[in-house]
Parts: sequence; C-alpha cells; structure tokens
Amino acid sequence: MSTYKKKDKTAKQLIKDHEAVVHHTESTTQEVFESVDSWANKAENWVYKRQKFLLIGVGAAVLIALGYFGYLKYIKEPSELKSADEISFSKAYFDEALAMEEPSDSLLKLALNGAEGKSGFLDIIDQYGNTKAGNLARYYAGISYLKMNEYKKAIEYLDEFSSEDMMLGAVAKGAIGDAFIDLNKPQEALDYYEQAYKLNENNFTTPLFLSKAAFTAMGLKDYAKALELYTNIKENYPRSAQARDIDSKMNEAKYAK
Repeated sequence: MSTYKKKDKTAKQLIKDHEAVVHHTESTTQEVFESVDSWANKAENWVYKRQKFLLIGVGAAVLIALGYFGYLKYIKEPSELKSADEISFSKAYFDEALAMEEPSDSLLKLALNGAEGKSGFLDIIDQYGNTKAGNLARYYAGISYLKMNEYKKAIEYLDEFSSEDMMLGAVAKGAIGDAFIDLNKPQEALDYYEQAYKLNENNFTTPLFLSKAAFTAMGLKDYAKALELYTNIKENYPRSAQARDIDSKMNEAKYAK
C-alpha cells in the first residue's frame, strides 16, 4: 500500500499565488473606485441638471429669513411701541369710568372710540390687533361693553382675548360667564366660570369663580355639582372671602339634593 505525501509548494508557486491575490485585490479595489467614481459622476450630473431649482430654493429660504427679520425690526417692533403708547390714552378714560360708583357710559365710549385725535380700543384692535397692546385692547373693550350692558359684544371681544397672566386670563373668562348670566344663559355661564377657576389656580380668582359656578349650578338644580364646588372652597381656600358661611351653603346643596 503506497502512501501519498503532500508536497510543499515551491517558491515559484508561492510567488504565483501571491501575484494572483494581489491581482484580485487590485481588481476589486479598481471596481470599488470605478463604482464610487460612477456614483459621483451621477450625483454631479443630477446637481448640474437641477442647479437652477436648487439655487431658487436656497434663494427663497434666504429671502424668507431676511423678510422675517425685516418684519420684526421694521414692522413688528415699531407697531408694538406705537400701540403701547396709544392705548395709554384710552386706558385713562377706562380707569376713570371704573373708578366711579356707577361706571360712566360716556367715558367708556370715549375709551372705545377715542377722542381728540387719539385712538380708542376699537381703533387699536383694527390697526394693531397682532400686538400685545392690540390683544389687551380686546380685554378692555370687552369689559367696557359688559359695563355698558352690551353683553354680546362683551363676549365677542373677551373671547378673542388671550393671556398668560395668572389673574387677567381668569378674570376675562369669568367676565364672559357674567355676560351669559345677564343673557339668561346659565349653562354657558357655568361653563365659563369653570374655565375661569381652573385657569391658573390662585387664592383670589379661583375661590371667586368657584363660588359663582356653585351658585349657578344651584340655579340649574345641579346640586351635586354645587356641593362639590362648595366643598372645594372649604377644603382648599378656607381663608378666602367666599369661605364665609360655606357650611350653610353646603347644607343648602345637600338638602336640596
């Protein structure tokens, strides 16, 4: 039985094998570079064909950015300053009217419509409605109409007013509730009183509108809700003015229920 003995590769064969590996590697590398080069050429052609549209897009973005900063500097900021200056005139009439025991309709009309060549709240809303003063003018206009018993107009302007101020936002919602009460729409009033006491809870407006909501709920014969609202006052705002005689109010709601 013969035994096969594997021969070691000669130096010549090893050199050939090495050359084959090198040739394969160079071929693969060349293919990769050719592929990358082809992709780059395609990308370059794509950009070249569409460079007009790309430049238009970049230009449009630059114009939008410049337009926005120009609007802020040359339109928004001057409007804010001018409207803030103009509202002070109408606000003086408004404050004077509310300082009276019975608010003066004539003063409130001056506050709304302006006088002596000065803008009133309504003019400021029309001309500078997107400014802080324009927004504030909606609040003052709404309260003015409420004091003049023009409840639908009061609701219209107060509903368009928005504020992050802890007190003012809640007062505006509560004033809408008051207007709905005067329009004999207690359910709508209750909805706004609830919005008012939930908005930015504090020790002043929250118990005030909780009490108004509870009283309105009693009128609607929703005694369970009224009891819940009175209980909220007793437990969370015991030092408020609305907490006086709170036990008798709670008992009234309990027995009515």
